[in-house]
Amino acid sequence: MSVKFLNLVRGDYERHGRSALNAAFVSLLVYRFGRWAIELPNPIARRFAQKIYGAINIVVANVTKIWIPPQVTIGDDFHIIHAEGSLSIHPEVVIGKRLGVMHNVTIGTNMGPGTPVIGDDVFIGVNSTVLGGIKIGDRVRIAANTAVTTNVPSDSIVVGSPAKIYPRLTPFPKKDRAQSAGQG
Repeated sequence: MSVKFLNLVRGDYERHGRSALNAAFVSLLVYRFGRWAIELPNPIARRFAQKIYGAINIVVANVTKIWIPPQVTIGDDFHIIHAEGSLSIHPEVVIGKRLGVMHNVTIGTNMGPGTPVIGDDVFIGVNSTVLGGIKIGDRVRIAANTAVTTNVPSDSIVVGSPAKIYPRLTPFPKKDRAQSAGQG
């Protein structure tokens, strides 16, 4: 096992409450092992490791209801916030850094070609779906019970089904230079 693999697992462990019994951590550990297995250069070792992954994944996915295939591309600091419900991610999905995802979420196809590409610093609320060949920008917040099937620009909030996209208010709006110069 590589140092990169061990660092990813250590980060997952820290992020998910430092508990080896946490369903989110166990599911991510199985995903990481599967990802490591498909990237092995030796075909015999790769096939053997994939068989081990398959056997473990059947049990873990059925117990935790979290299905993350090893083909999914996940950025750093992926966080499954609640592992009480289900999580299903299509194998072709690309996820950026620091995605926070609640339970009962589906990320995948919309019965057509393409899967979502999710940016950095995104949050997906409980019971939400992100479907189709769409792009979710950076720093997007997807509210609970939201069905997203269109592109979402960065710095947005998405609410409802069908999804309505709103610009996100920043904590410190930029002041107009001319206005702030006169206040001085």
